Amino acid sequence: MKKQKNIFSKKQLTKRQFLLCFVVVVALLAVIRPFITGEGRNGMEEGPLISHFLSSSTTPHRIRSVPNYKTAFPDSQSVQIVAANRWGVRPVQNREDAEARKKELVYVGESPFYHVDRLRSSIPYLVPRAAALLQDIGQAFFDSLYVKGVPMNQLIVTSVLRTKDDVVRLQRHNGNATDNSCHLYGTTFDICYNRYHPVGREVRNDTLKWVLSEVLRDLRQQDRCYIKYEVKQGCFHMTVR
Repeated sequence: MKKQKNIFSKKQLTKRQFLLCFVVVVALLAVIRPFITGEGRNGMEEGPLISHFLSSSTTPHRIRSVPNYKTAFPDSQSVQIVAANRWGVRPVQNREDAEARKKELVYVGESPFYHVDRLRSSIPYLVPRAAALLQDIGQAFFDSLYVKGVPMNQLIVTSVLRTKDDVVRLQRHNGNATDNSCHLYGTTFDICYNRYHPVGREVRNDTLKWVLSEVLRDLRQQDRCYIKYEVKQGCFHMTVR
């Protein structure tokens, strides 16, 4: 038991070290930007890796948000279930069934770009296509925060793959939990818009929500996903396309 606790502590330490190193690297890139991007020198362009993190201008970009959340993200269950059936796995019955299907799914419990909440009614697995979408959302969110001059904060994922047993339990207190939930297929996840996980300094949730809405709008317009703005659940409910 003592040995297991030591191993667990080392894993926690490794995770903290990884996140700390990631933040330090981003901050270091910001400091050495003029030397890498060639500001003040003629004819030098940014490399593709550096340009991912750094803006071409030192002036922060404006935060515009979207005109209306419900209008920008209207994709209902009837729309999302079509994509879930196309790209997803056969619905998972229970935890044991999920354990037997891991070859079809990708673990999404750890990332420097997003934080997975304590999951009570789902498990942290997605089909590879949806896992790539989640990673791209988190990465684009970090990039947008940087170019807009907003301190780094991680997104919080509140729901991922649900079993049929999970859906039955949820229906007792959540009217949006349907028998044929998109979450059953491993194609769908929820990102909350009223809570974030600060990496450095905390920022107003409204400001972060505005930035996130811009990122999600762009990905939806690129036909990467369907998105529903959930008012009662306080999340963006999305399914990969």
